[in-house]
Amino acid sequence: MAIRQGLLALLSQGPRYGYQLRAEFETSTGATWPLNIGQVYTTLSRLERDGLVSPGEQDEQGRVVYTITEAGRAEMERWFGTPVAQADRPRDELVIKLAMAVTARADVRPVIQAQRTATMRTLQELTRAKRGCDGGPAQRLVLDSMIFQAEAEQRWLDHCEAVLAASPQTQETQR
Repeated sequence: MAIRQGLLALLSQGPRYGYQLRAEFETSTGATWPLNIGQVYTTLSRLERDGLVSPGEQDEQGRVVYTITEAGRAEMERWFGTPVAQADRPRDELVIKLAMAVTARADVRPVIQAQRTATMRTLQELTRAKRGCDGGPAQRLVLDSMIFQAEAEQRWLDHCEAVLAASPQTQETQR
C-alpha cells in the first residue's frame, strides 16, 4: 500500500500533524485501510529523512505539524504519473491456494464454495456501505473498486469451477 505517497498527497493540501493525516487517509479510503498511528509517524520520519517533508515546531499540545517540500511534491507528481504495474501488487493468496489444492489433488469444490460464500458476504457489505456512503467521491471510488474486485472474483470462481469440471485430473480427484 502506498502510505508514503498517500501522506504526501494529503500534505499537498496544507500542513498537517500525524493524527490529522491518519484521519484524512482513513476518510479518503472509506476506512477500508485503517492506519496505525505508529505507522504514520514512522513514515513521516522516513519522509523527513528523505527530504520530502519538513517538520515544524511543536505546538502547545506537543504535536508537530509537517509540511511537504518541493522534493515531496515532485515525488507525489511522479507517483500520480506512474501506472501501477501488475507485478507491484501483492501475491493473491486465493490464486495460490487454489493452485496448491489442485496440485495436491485435493477436492477443490469446497474451497471454491467457501470462498464464493465469503466473497458474496463481502459484496453485500460493500454494497450496503456504498448506499450509506457520505464521504464524497474519494470514498465512493474506493468502494466501487472493492465492489468491482469482489464481482470479478465471483466470475473467476465460476471460471475455476468450469475449468476444473472439464479437467480429467480433477474429475479423478472428485470420485
